[in-house]
Amino acid sequence: MKIIISGKRLELTDGIKNAIEDKIGKLERYLNPETEVKVTVSAKKAAQKIEVTIIPISGPIIRAEDSEENLYAAIDVVYDKLKKQIRRYKNKLQDKHQSKEESIRFQIDEGIEEDDESLDIVIERRKKFDMKPMSPEEAVLQMELIEHGFYMFRNIDSDEISIVYKREDGGYGLIEHE
Repeated sequence: MKIIISGKRLELTDGIKNAIEDKIGKLERYLNPETEVKVTVSAKKAAQKIEVTIIPISGPIIRAEDSEENLYAAIDVVYDKLKKQIRRYKNKLQDKHQSKEESIRFQIDEGIEEDDESLDIVIERRKKFDMKPMSPEEAVLQMELIEHGFYMFRNIDSDEISIVYKREDGGYGLIEHE
């Protein structure tokens, strides 16, 4: 497992790096050695924030974040969130009798019970609509008109499906296909 640690508005000490590597490194038993884990640590006022993105060779990207006054507490919370997500995904794969040649290893810890109700994914509503090509700026205006937090559209420049969304800090974001 390759852990990449970066900091925003915060100097990363060896102690912080070691704490992150030790805690997140415990997930290695669930992941293949080639899996990339990106960790970003930032500080904003009194809150310390940690964001972790696991990019497996195959399978879904797994992401968790947390903000706490104490960075070490945030690291513990993110670790717990990631472990729960990995276990949920692992259980879904086992239920579907998929191949065990996935990027998430199949190991079951003894004595840990899973909440079966949280494993059921139910799509309650489906929507279909036409997408006329538009610029991201026009998509933001459309999103504001319909008072949603995100808006999917066909980007006029790339002819690809893109999404604009409202950010918590009041700005806007754009998600595009790589």
